[in-house]
Amino acid sequence: MEITIKLIKELRDKTGAGMTDCKTALHETNGDIDKAIEFLRKKGAATAAKRADKAANEGAVKIATSSDKKSASVIELNCETDFVSKGDNFQNFSLELAEAALKNKTNSVEELLNVKNDKGLTYRENIDSMMASIGEKIELRRVKFIEIKDGFISSYLHFGSKLGGLVAIKGEHTDDAYELGNKISMQLVAMNPISIDRDGISKEIIEKEKDIYFSVAKNENKPDGIAEKIVQNKLEKFYQENCLLEQEYINDSNININELIKNFTKESGTEFEITEIVRFQLGL
Repeated sequence: MEITIKLIKELRDKTGAGMTDCKTALHETNGDIDKAIEFLRKKGAATAAKRADKAANEGAVKIATSSDKKSASVIELNCETDFVSKGDNFQNFSLELAEAALKNKTNSVEELLNVKNDKGLTYRENIDSMMASIGEKIELRRVKFIEIKDGFISSYLHFGSKLGGLVAIKGEHTDDAYELGNKISMQLVAMNPISIDRDGISKEIIEKEKDIYFSVAKNENKPDGIAEKIVQNKLEKFYQENCLLEQEYINDSNININELIKNFTKESGTEFEITEIVRFQLGL
């Protein structure tokens, strides 16, 4: 595959690595961007690997929750400019889509676009009409519906409607439990965990991280025994940063989320178990 300047710049924008490093990485991976990012991480040249999946889209994330708190939906609606995304029409329409997703219990973008509103128009037709009047591309990017029968759902929508999170909790819906759920939803939005616990992280991800840590250690000429210890230490830190239950609580650095929940269940005598998490960030 031809390694063009455009491809090299794309990799540089996603990783922050130098042009020469990007060119080398692309040659080594036959022009595969994802493999090139991994190559750079192993070499220690990428300064912001997590930027790789980011997009420049504007828009809004909106959440709708049922009155009994047992079901909820979150959607992401995109547009081209921040000016349009901040407008009342766009914000209200985004919320209407979230409410329609909740009512229709759908996880399908296509299905939601074919739902009709109270004026008899499908949401696809609504979007086409908005594009014609605004002059910008508008796209429903994704939708997620969740429900729980033996518990409740807490949520948090960050100011500006760019970030939103849902947390499904097995247990009794009390004021205190719901408030705790909302705090954990804020944690979810702020700290972006991969999963609830270690069981939720795929073996593929773990093996890739271990491979990267080991490669970095060997590049630093560490003996195999030392390199293995470094890998295990870094893997533990990876779990603590990416498993919600192991994350340091943002409101109290002395405890993690698992300890926060244990304290609550001990004091309240009620069950509180996180069963599902959903996090939407604009463009990711």
